[in-house]
Amino acid sequence: MLETYAAFNEQFPVVFMVFAFLFGAITGSFLNVCIYRIPAEKSIVTPGSTCACGRPIAWHDNLPILSWLILRGRARCCGRPFSIRYPAIELLTGILFLICWWQHPPAVAFAGMFFCAILICATFIDFDHMIIPDRFTIGGAVAGVAVSFAVPALHGFDSGVFVLDSLRGGLSAMIGVLIGSAVVLWIALLAEIVLRKEAMGFGDVKFLGAIGAFTGWQGGLFAVFGGAVIGTVGLGLVMLLRPLFSGKEKDSQPAAPPKEPVPGEESGDEDGEEDVLIGGRVPFGPMLAVGGLLYFLFFAEWVDLYFESVAFLFSDPE
Repeated sequence: MLETYAAFNEQFPVVFMVFAFLFGAITGSFLNVCIYRIPAEKSIVTPGSTCACGRPIAWHDNLPILSWLILRGRARCCGRPFSIRYPAIELLTGILFLICWWQHPPAVAFAGMFFCAILICATFIDFDHMIIPDRFTIGGAVAGVAVSFAVPALHGFDSGVFVLDSLRGGLSAMIGVLIGSAVVLWIALLAEIVLRKEAMGFGDVKFLGAIGAFTGWQGGLFAVFGGAVIGTVGLGLVMLLRPLFSGKEKDSQPAAPPKEPVPGEESGDEDGEEDVLIGGRVPFGPMLAVGGLLYFLFFAEWVDLYFESVAFLFSDPE
């Protein structure tokens, strides 16, 4: 079976890459449901997707990416606008799944897809609500450890002795959970002492533990400091672009989340609520997610080599 797959993949690699992208886009559509319903404590299974007016969405109007383009961003039933964020999440998930498949063997690729799905959900929920639910932090850490036992190659262990590799992979994941969460916890405590107020939510501490479970302690550390750099650059861009949006009224907010019933509700922030990123609180979870994602997809080899070099400098030459 594996030989047949390898031969077919060698002859027609584009076929599997297309499947990976389509699988990602379909998964992204499901993630949109999770992002909207989980913070609202609603079932992610039932009812099916509905428009903001309450009418069910037909399957042919619920195709990932395509339906939004065909309908030009508006519901067929009532003409209400659908936010572009939803096809964007589907496209993003498809691209990330494609990169996972392109860069890694199948088992590691599927583990990476699962990791990407957790990061995407946590990121957009944190953007919307300034929280990261425990199912993506504690649950993500537990899942990361379990996946590491099942797919030790996720942490680079592939000696051919599965039992040994499995134990080493699981141990690396648990070390990643402990070191990753501990680093953020100490940073949060020190920042709270210096600033004399809460500087980071405990959800970020648990979230980095989940990232460390999939990437090891190296990926956890990179996510912290890489996330800080990303956050600094992002905030700088926001401050530079702020004059362009300073004349907008508060009512000009994105449309209410599509594909869900929101009868009687209007889009926009409640009065008195601080704008995220603009003069208000800044979610750190998305920065950690981007850092963890960059490590897993692009920088793992270089970062690991850097830490090995640092360890060698402090090692005993004897």
